[in-house]
Amino acid sequence: MKTFKLHLIRHGMTAGNLQGLYIGSGTDIPLCDEGRAQLKELKERFEYPQVDTVFSSPLVRAVETANILFPNAGHQFTVHDLREAGFGVFENRPVKDLVKEEDFKKWITPGSGFVPEGAEPTEQFHARCAETLLKLFEYMIRMDVTEAACVTHGGVIAAIMASLFPEEGKNRYQWQPKPGEGYAVTDGTYSAIP
Repeated sequence: MKTFKLHLIRHGMTAGNLQGLYIGSGTDIPLCDEGRAQLKELKERFEYPQVDTVFSSPLVRAVETANILFPNAGHQFTVHDLREAGFGVFENRPVKDLVKEEDFKKWITPGSGFVPEGAEPTEQFHARCAETLLKLFEYMIRMDVTEAACVTHGGVIAAIMASLFPEEGKNRYQWQPKPGEGYAVTDGTYSAIP
């Protein structure tokens, strides 16, 4: 029986990451110089998979990461639904300030149902991530692509991993990989990247 493997990789660092900002789909920023350097260093130390098919979020930080890590991929697709969640009024604000706000505490509490003004509801975001993962695997099966990479955002990867592996007992924040890292998923198992 044929197996299909998808490498879920978080985009590299941005200035927003370095500044401790809460960056979602409402802020489209490129990688910073440190992020580009870190990806190149990771690429030297770790052998990323040699894949011909790469899916990425349409946000510039993910597209740029995909181009750095997979410059020779013959098939590169930007997938709208691989974008990060929209954080509404919390977007692009310092996390150190947000954690003091009661509404933010409600927002990040699993199951609270609280949705800040202009944000994507958490349940809707999780459903979008799960549906998109299914579509990626359907494409891979239909096109006989046995291994591909997906460059996206920490929140997207965390939502996917929490839904695929609930038995691990991790909450979605515990699944969030560092920039340039992620997970390889295949047949109900996973391994960390790098």
